[in-house]
Amino acid sequence: MKKLMINFLELKNFLKSHSINVKTNLSDNFSIESIASLKNANEFSLSFFHNSKYLDVLKKTNAAACFVSDDQIIHLPKNCLPIIVENPYESFAYTTIFFDNLVNVSRCISKKSSINNTSILGMHISIGDFSYVDKTSFLLNNVVIKNNVVIGPNVKIGKNSVIESGSIVSNTTIGDDCVIQSGCVIGDSGFGFTQDNKVPIKHVGNVIIGKNVSIGSNSTIDRASLDSTIISDNVRIDNLVQIAHNVFIGKNTIIAAQTGIAGSSSIGENCKIGGQVGISGHLNIGNNVIIAGKSGVTKNINFNSVIAGFPAIDIKLWKKSIIKNYKNLK
Repeated sequence: MKKLMINFLELKNFLKSHSINVKTNLSDNFSIESIASLKNANEFSLSFFHNSKYLDVLKKTNAAACFVSDDQIIHLPKNCLPIIVENPYESFAYTTIFFDNLVNVSRCISKKSSINNTSILGMHISIGDFSYVDKTSFLLNNVVIKNNVVIGPNVKIGKNSVIESGSIVSNTTIGDDCVIQSGCVIGDSGFGFTQDNKVPIKHVGNVIIGKNVSIGSNSTIDRASLDSTIISDNVRIDNLVQIAHNVFIGKNTIIAAQTGIAGSSSIGENCKIGGQVGISGHLNIGNNVIIAGKSGVTKNINFNSVIAGFPAIDIKLWKKSIIKNYKNLK
């Protein structure tokens, strides 16, 4: 993390704007150099504690102050002042955002970029070296486009969103406060053709990404064949995830790395999908479903289910079958 030397008051006001109230004796004028782990923090660092596994490290930390819950302040060394919050981990998360915003505060459009004269750009736009913005694209205020990015055709990017280096975005609407990490391809044609003669099906739909969505590096999201591939608000997608044409992902769903979702499947809200999961096409997966890593989903899944295995079944049944097979091997 870049050293910035900022006043604690600035951070406190930022946290308050996100409904996080702090109680501490740390001076508003205290200069914060960095946020750091308990182990590596110094006298100008802030840290956080939320896991009892690191209690011994907490007792020895050199941090100037630490986000903790009220019941944990007794474990802090004398040199480390408590910053008492309801949820230390969430407070730490917002603090990383605060520092990252300061690092990226400089907004400019590189002379080495290529922007069509009819592109629509909002205020305080940042565009890096060798990036391209198509004539049919629209960037709202505070959008950040890093180096070697291709934007367009037919792209709209919402306020405060960031497109990291090497990504290609086309035929896509992106909401506010999104992060598209490096190497993503969003809005290209999906995988479709006739069975007999392999005549390709040209996809003419788009991708719609909601607000506050994060998409990990080298992930791909295909445009719909006719309508829209939809990623709803607050979704978190890890690296190396493939989402095919016409897929729907509900709000607040989390998808771990190397998962593949085939065309026209619908994933509900608040789902958690483990790494290396495969989901067949044209399926409906309900809200609040948990899918264990390496599962293969081949049928519709009811709301509130927890499943595992291939083909994926109720996780309790899957565990019983694993135990049975293990005993048979002895």
